Amino acid sequence: MAEVKVVFTPSGLTGTVESGSTVLAAARQLGVDLDSVCGGRGLCGRCQVTPSNGDFAKWAISSSPDSISSSGPVEADYRGKRAIGDGHRLGCAVEILKDAVFDVPAESQIHKQVVRKNVNIADLVVDPAFTLHYLELETGEFDSDPEAIAAVRAKLKTDWSIADVAISDHCSSSLATAAKSTTLTIALRRNAQPGDAHAPVLVAVWPGFVDRVAGVAIDIGSTTVAGHLCDLSSGQVLASAGRMNPQIRFGEDLMSRVSFVMMNPGGEVELTDAIRVALNELVGELVDAVGPGTEIDRSRILDLVLVGNPVMHHLALGYDPVPLGQAPFELHTDKPVHGTAGDVGVDAEFCSMYFAPCIAGHVGADTAAAICSEEPHRSQKIQLLVDVGTNAEIVLGNEDHLFAASSPTGPAFEGAQISAGQRATAGAIERVRIDRQTLEPKFKVIGCDLWSDHDDFDAQTASSGVTGICGSGIIEVMSEMFLSTLITSDGVIDGANAARTNRIVPSERTFSYQLTDTIHITQADVRSIQLAKAALRAGIDLLLEHLAAETGLTEVDEVRLAGAFGAHIDPLHAMVLGLVPDCELPNVTSVGNSAGSGAVKALLSRTARHDLEVTVEEVTKIETATEPRFQELFVAALAFPHLSAPTTHLANLIELPAKQESASDGRPRRRRRRS
Repeated sequence: MAEVKVVFTPSGLTGTVESGSTVLAAARQLGVDLDSVCGGRGLCGRCQVTPSNGDFAKWAISSSPDSISSSGPVEADYRGKRAIGDGHRLGCAVEILKDAVFDVPAESQIHKQVVRKNVNIADLVVDPAFTLHYLELETGEFDSDPEAIAAVRAKLKTDWSIADVAISDHCSSSLATAAKSTTLTIALRRNAQPGDAHAPVLVAVWPGFVDRVAGVAIDIGSTTVAGHLCDLSSGQVLASAGRMNPQIRFGEDLMSRVSFVMMNPGGEVELTDAIRVALNELVGELVDAVGPGTEIDRSRILDLVLVGNPVMHHLALGYDPVPLGQAPFELHTDKPVHGTAGDVGVDAEFCSMYFAPCIAGHVGADTAAAICSEEPHRSQKIQLLVDVGTNAEIVLGNEDHLFAASSPTGPAFEGAQISAGQRATAGAIERVRIDRQTLEPKFKVIGCDLWSDHDDFDAQTASSGVTGICGSGIIEVMSEMFLSTLITSDGVIDGANAARTNRIVPSERTFSYQLTDTIHITQADVRSIQLAKAALRAGIDLLLEHLAAETGLTEVDEVRLAGAFGAHIDPLHAMVLGLVPDCELPNVTSVGNSAGSGAVKALLSRTARHDLEVTVEEVTKIETATEPRFQELFVAALAFPHLSAPTTHLANLIELPAKQESASDGRPRRRRRRS
């Protein structure tokens, strides 16, 4: 029987199966994380997948509707508790006839994503843009909407001393209906920033008494979409939630998604629809998470603040992302975008929408929000702020000068392109230590606090197992292998260590390190991390050169690692690999989801929102793709920790191996390390 090629996202697992195989069978054959309780009998509905159509250059696949079988009696007769979602198919019922691409949604995965994005706004002074006003009218009967509007304006003037109120278009026809109860509550949006003299605008109206309204801040990441529902008066974060970005099925990295649009006419509509559906569902999830008795529903949401990288910015707003994929990487707009929630597909009748401004073609509104959160522009110290993701965004400077750039790290840090890599789910290795003498490893997995050498480890991880290695674990195992001299400074797994441990095993023409019975760290894994970290470090070094040229300063005082991944990187291991420049270790800190925190600040404070916009205008943008020095800096950054940069602070903390380089015969040679 003929074989066909199949790809599963977001895992990126690829392989060939026999034509006519079901999607569930293919998933099992390739080790895809696809759930099923009924064993493929079409009863449980857990194995739902989304077929993806179009030309996928990354995998050299053209996937179309005739790549799979049409709906049959199993799906037609399905009556299980889990309804088949829009665009979904039952994996146990769909046969693969030709090359095809399938997305496994989060709800169909056995090991569902652990979204670890928190928000920190401890020092924020709430400066709300909205105020509520309760009115008691003498009569609820009006012959026309203008009469109701006039009555409300008169009552605002007499009861609240507020005159010259403008009425938003979507409220002008709602006032008469709400006024029938004779008591109503209105929401006024005040001036955009303190000091403005513009008249307030009536933006919402409800019958009866309302004393609580909310807003939503969302960080649209290329991998994860994280949102926070906040009380607009108190600033309290009422609920937080996150989900995988459904655009992953079109490509894990941003340029793959832009490429999809380039190669598939109308592809931008698919990508825009996908993220807008996710935004709307996330808002619903946040409202549901608040719980009963809180009187928060969609009608009480008055403001939606969005941040994201430039590609996410363009796709959410319906702008063409193609110019972002080719020089000179022009933005559709670098100004803040104002509108309604409905403009981005969110169902909330009274809700306005604000998308923070992007900084440059590869430096987005999420970086602007991170600056708003961490405030390097208010510090005398030189601060390096790095959001480590598929496209690392970097900010460097202080109150006098601020530089920003992005660097194409790719998805390796998030587990993609790593042989046993996976996202941060239960069972994923997240911490690693290697004994310097015996070269034996121990590790921790998500969901268990014990190290693997503890007697109770197997029992406590029986339900999840040890399923792979996530980003923080990848950083640590690479660092530990380097410190144990298993990896040379130029990134070669040293086969000579096979004489010291049976964990170094031949792997084709190279070697690998056996971390567990089933998880090996291969030479290709090391190279993927080496390339990703070199791209990140080269971007940082490029900004340092610009800072030095401008100010004469050459050292970083403090490093802040941001983002869901950055929040779980061990600072010492990051410095050992050379992800960040040499620095005093206490000054290297993880700051969590600073983009999300900045978005919440912009939601709750007019002052913070205005400050964000002013600061963005003052940032010096550096485009790494067009900088002639980037490639030279990239080559120097390939070495662990670095080919030439000093490691003075690091050498005081830990004993670094002598530098090893591969000789012409492939064996490592050593030279004395200089701090």
